[in-house]
Amino acid sequence: MTVIVVVLMVVFGIAGWWLSQQRLMSKPWLEAGSVAAFPGTESGSMPMAKVGLGVFLAVVGCLFALFTSAYSMRMEYADWSAPPVPPLLWINTGILLLSSVALHCALIAARNGQTELVRLGLATAGLTAIAFLIGQIVVWRELEANGHFLTANPANAFFYLITGMHGLHILGGLAGLARTTSRAWGPDPAPAKLTLSVELCAMYWHFLLIVWLALFLVLAGWAERFIGVCRQLLT
Repeated sequence: MTVIVVVLMVVFGIAGWWLSQQRLMSKPWLEAGSVAAFPGTESGSMPMAKVGLGVFLAVVGCLFALFTSAYSMRMEYADWSAPPVPPLLWINTGILLLSSVALHCALIAARNGQTELVRLGLATAGLTAIAFLIGQIVVWRELEANGHFLTANPANAFFYLITGMHGLHILGGLAGLARTTSRAWGPDPAPAKLTLSVELCAMYWHFLLIVWLALFLVLAGWAERFIGVCRQLLT
């Protein structure tokens, strides 16, 4: 239960910070100036897209928190034997980090009206995301070659389940990224719509990066060690 509480606190902390940046708690009727001066308070589909994505990411965060909690509770049984962490996972983590950085750079370029840099950032993010998924498949193949099959041990099943679910969310993000990329490579992309699309992709990618880092800590056993140290200090 400690693990899920920690993960949920992180998820809701990020969600609270994000909502505070969207001016959802503002009172436009008390603010002076025209409506155009407060873009966060105007009506329309643009802010609703951000809110919808924020709600979706909160649900996904809770899903992975439940997976992490089940993983933590199941490892208390005697038949638990966690597979070794392949060194390739470190490289995959770096690739996913690069993908997130590329999208952040694309977002900055979109806000500055630099379409060519937006295209470069989106292409880099997409290629590195695909490389990450290929790397995860190679990790699976490596584990199977070493005898760590899906049905050999509950720890193996959890490893494949957690990494597989994260990979599926990356695939879903690639679909949205492809749509944004096609808009960026259009003949005359609308700056406002393009910026919003890139921002949504960047939000999604940053979130999946944070989730993956948390999962990586759990799968490597470091999160459990950290919690154990905290318990000793509190007692």
